[in-house]
Amino acid sequence: MGKITRALLSVTDKTGLLDFAKRLDAQGVELVSTGGTAKMLRDGGLAVRDISDLTGFPEMLDGRVKTLHPKVHGGILHIRSNAEHVAAVNEHAIQPIDMVVVNLYAFEKTASKPGVKLAEIVENIDIGGPSMVRSAAKNYQDVAIVTDAADYTAIADEMEANGGSLSLATKWRLAKAAFATTAAYDTAIANALEKLPEPDGTHEQPATFGDVLPKSLRLNLPLKGTLRYGENPHQKAAVYTDGTDKGIANAKQLQGKELSFNNLVDLDACWDLASEFTEPAVAIIKHTNPCGVATGDTVADAYRNALAADPISAFGGVIGINREVGADAAEEIAKLFVEAIVAPKFTAEAVEVFAKKKNLRLIEIDPAPAKIALKQISGGMLLQDADRGSLADVELKVVTKRQPTPEELTALKFAWTVCKYVKSNAIVYARTHERHGQSVGIGAGQMSRVDAAKFGAQKAVLPLTGTVAASDAFFPFPDGLEVVAHAGATAIIQPGGSVRDNEVIEAADKLGIAMIFTGMRHFRHG
Repeated sequence: MGKITRALLSVTDKTGLLDFAKRLDAQGVELVSTGGTAKMLRDGGLAVRDISDLTGFPEMLDGRVKTLHPKVHGGILHIRSNAEHVAAVNEHAIQPIDMVVVNLYAFEKTASKPGVKLAEIVENIDIGGPSMVRSAAKNYQDVAIVTDAADYTAIADEMEANGGSLSLATKWRLAKAAFATTAAYDTAIANALEKLPEPDGTHEQPATFGDVLPKSLRLNLPLKGTLRYGENPHQKAAVYTDGTDKGIANAKQLQGKELSFNNLVDLDACWDLASEFTEPAVAIIKHTNPCGVATGDTVADAYRNALAADPISAFGGVIGINREVGADAAEEIAKLFVEAIVAPKFTAEAVEVFAKKKNLRLIEIDPAPAKIALKQISGGMLLQDADRGSLADVELKVVTKRQPTPEELTALKFAWTVCKYVKSNAIVYARTHERHGQSVGIGAGQMSRVDAAKFGAQKAVLPLTGTVAASDAFFPFPDGLEVVAHAGATAIIQPGGSVRDNEVIEAADKLGIAMIFTGMRHFRHG
């Protein structure tokens, strides 16, 4: 373990750097730095050597060239135990650099700014930083590469405990993290540029990102944490994050047991469903399928109505709520055993109520609608846009002689939204309750649409007479529609598009029910 005598520091994110640099300085490490980093360290009272003094060459081209020099990379890359390497650097007066502290230009942050110009995106493609990171990581046996401010304290502690040295194990860990950093950075650049149109040759061209499927699927999802197991105890599992603080993967857990694989899947499903509605809404999910969904004037009202739809299945489920949860709603929910609850916010009074149920997971979420859906198949992956389609995207078409009443139309729109989140084949019975939507019976995951209609009716606890029904795909024959009508539904919403649509419409007219076509299908195969 060689003592670290010289460190090169060049960072975009300067969080924690001054304190770290002071600890390096206290151990006699010479600090070499660039531009703004050097200024910040000097302003903090540290002696800093400019990179131009080390290289004998000025920074140039608006900072594009400052560390791309043999005296930088030779100082990093030469193997200290290799006599020929040592002789070469001595011949050219190249001084060793034993530590490199670098984080890269904020490319993703820049690329996501509203109205950003292409030229600004290009200028935020770091060249010197990744080059130094890779050089230092390649020569990990002799050089420590530090790319994460979270490592500063542990590194300084270890150096202070070991006479200014770091163990090979630490350098190896840092090198692996460094290569992951440059891989993620290149992935972000490639993904962003692939969505941009051909440049028009001007520096003022707006960066207009298109909606295209990538030619190569590049994923960079840092490990958030391992899970006890997957869907079943014999399966290993972990959760990975997109690096933001949004969505279920990054939600804040206020209390309760560790979240499981199945908890996370169900929480994602119930949050997505609840967040479809503009009024207060509650979705109770069991095994990714909704068992009770309702809207209301308040969260407490919506919860009571959602629970009433299927109180037996709700036991041991998870709950998604699209509003802040207060004490009144918490008192109601606390009467039921549930695994987890996700909402944008819980009041202090609600948290106090739930604290009596120590195993209950309370999850606060900063929303982030999914943009893509991925599924692994043997030999590859499937990718598609997330299903963000809604009734706002279609023109509803009444195809029957009877028009739906205003109350039926409200219930139909509600049922259609719920149906989107039910495993196919799916039939959802719903009704209006004090002007709001309430599920009544949900037929999920059946191989036959007729069976889905029958199953949904069988699951109903509330009366089916006067309900409406939604089907996630068209009725291929009149038989499924007839089951729905005989169960008590008076109106139906479905995509249409069957070669037998005329037969189905004719059957609806004979039964005296109203039917709407959406022209949009919502298969959900899991």
